[in-house]
Order: sequence, then structure tokens, then C-alpha cells
Amino acid sequence: MRILGNPIVLRAAVVLVCATFSFLVGMLCIRALRKSIAEEGEFSADPTPSLETLPLHLYNTVIQQLKQQKHELQVQSQAEQHRARTSENFSQAVLSNLSCGVLVFGTNGLVKTANPSAKAILGFASTTGMGAEDIFRGALVSSDTLVEEAGDEPVTVADEVNGVLREGSKRREVEAEYETPSGEKRFIAVTVSPVPAVDGSLLGVACLINDLSELEQIRRQQQLHGEISAEMALQLRTSLATISGYARQLANNGDADMALQLANDIAHEAAQLDLSIGGFLTARRAAQGATAGSAD
Repeated sequence: MRILGNPIVLRAAVVLVCATFSFLVGMLCIRALRKSIAEEGEFSADPTPSLETLPLHLYNTVIQQLKQQKHELQVQSQAEQHRARTSENFSQAVLSNLSCGVLVFGTNGLVKTANPSAKAILGFASTTGMGAEDIFRGALVSSDTLVEEAGDEPVTVADEVNGVLREGSKRREVEAEYETPSGEKRFIAVTVSPVPAVDGSLLGVACLINDLSELEQIRRQQQLHGEISAEMALQLRTSLATISGYARQLANNGDADMALQLANDIAHEAAQLDLSIGGFLTARRAAQGATAGSAD
């Protein structure tokens, strides 16, 4: 008790107790802090993006979206190319199987496209890069199909093509006598039409060509037969008038020798008339048979 009554000893005891309490409190705080740190370490192990890794994550997402869009654009482009090739192949198939010829001239006046029928009608193995003057080579347009403003000057098919191509004229439909490079004569019908663009500008000129040689031959044969028929009608009328005159002379003449001569003249004129008519009818039947054969 005397020791506790000593102020120095008492002060030392109080300090010791306070130090021991502080030490215990510090130990408890350290343990709590260690536990908290351990829990935060376990929680931070989850793969959550930090502020430093967040831009890289967004960049990868954008890259993936761009790759997806690129793939979709490639698929769309391939589909468009496939449709374009299909349309081109269809157009080529249609042109190749047309019975009429098709020539397409560009704005420079040279052939860009020609189907097989055009080459066959015009007699060329290839027309690519040729001009209208080189192809039609002075073929004159028939006077029946000339436009009124053309005047009396001769007009060629090449002039018609250039008129539509360079002067902006409207569609022309003409017929012309044409000679192939091998010298074969043909009669063709040509329709010259402008090819406009969407904005109204001229892309070129298209020529639709039909071979009318057989029809023209039939028309000329019919014209010739008409002329022959008119000539035959005149000859028939003359022969009948001659026979009628001989008959009147025979009726009014009592001379036996003269009567015999007139009878012989009548018989001769009738034979000539029968020969002419028979030949005409034979030629007409042959022409009709040839026309029917051509039509078949």
C-alpha cells in the first residue's frame, strides 16, 4: 500500500495500463485492417474493367462491329455483282437469239455492240470499232422512205445514223439496197434510234436491221407480173380485135381462096394467143409455187 501511495509508482502503473490498453486496441485494429484488405483482394480478382482497360475494351467492340459491317457489305456487293452478271447474261442471250440485227454505236460513232444476226445480214465477221460509213459503205436510202426535208440529194444509211448521233434527230426508219463485202445484193430495213441516258444526254445510237431481200424479191416479182398482166391484157385485146376483123372480112368475102387465107390467119392468131396465155399462166403458177415455198 505504501508503494501505491508513492506518486511516482502510481504514475508508472497508470502509464503501463494505458500502454497495455493502447497495444491491445492497436492489435485489434491491425487485425481488422488485414481482414478488410484480404476481402478487397478477393473482390478485386473479378475481371471488371478498370479506367485504364476500359478504352481498349471499347476499341475491341468497335473493331468487331466494323468487321461485321464489312462482312455485310461484302455479301451485299457480291449479291449485286451476281445480279448484274445475270442481267448481262440475259441481255446477251436475248441479243444472240434475235432474228433481226442490232448495232449499237457509241458517241464516238464507232460500233460498241453487234449481235450475230447483224453480222450475218451485213456480211461481216466482226464490226467492233467500225464506223457507219465503213459498214454501210454508201448504201443509198430508198426514195420511198426519205423524209421530206432531205430534198433531192441522195441520202445514205450512214447519213441517217450520223443525223441521229450528231444532230440529235429523232428515230428514223429507212430502207436501202445494200451490198455485202462479198458482193451479195440485199435489201435491208434500218430503224435508227437514239439511246438516251437517265439525265437526257445521248449515250449512242441503236440500229435495228431486218433483211427484206426475199420480201423485196416477191414485191418486184408481183410488180413484174402486174406489168406482164397489163401487157398480156393489151395483147389479148389486140388479138381479139384482129380475129374479129378477120371474121368480118371472112363473112363479107365470097372468094374461096380469100376465105381460106382469112381462116388460116384467124387460126394462126388464135394459136399465138393460146401460146401467150398458156405461157403466162404457167409462169404465174411457178411464181406462186416459189412464193409458197419461201413462206414455208
